[in-house]
Amino acid sequence: MTVRELLDKGVFDVVNVGEDVDREISVPFCCDLLSIAMGRAPAGCAWVTVMGNMNTLAVAALTDAACIIMAEGAVLDEAAMKKAKDQGITVMGTELPIFDGAFKIHQMLAG
Repeated sequence: MTVRELLDKGVFDVVNVGEDVDREISVPFCCDLLSIAMGRAPAGCAWVTVMGNMNTLAVAALTDAACIIMAEGAVLDEAAMKKAKDQGITVMGTELPIFDGAFKIHQMLAG
């Protein structure tokens, strides 16, 4: 499933549409500790988190995440939103808990 396909499913709210929406999503990844995410987030993941600050966007870029899903109603702060737009990072949002959001992605990837 590509980022575009995930966007089109309408499961998550669209916060920012990035540049590489044809990118394949490899796996969902759950983590709120940025230092752990920096070392363990797999390239191409759909990263589900509640961390909505500038550092989250930096880690997503560093780890080559396909997109970010802001869970539990969390939102990007103003500086992070600007960075998402400037760097072309796709961000979505949901009221679902982190695990439930990641599990929805897992189900869609599994078919």
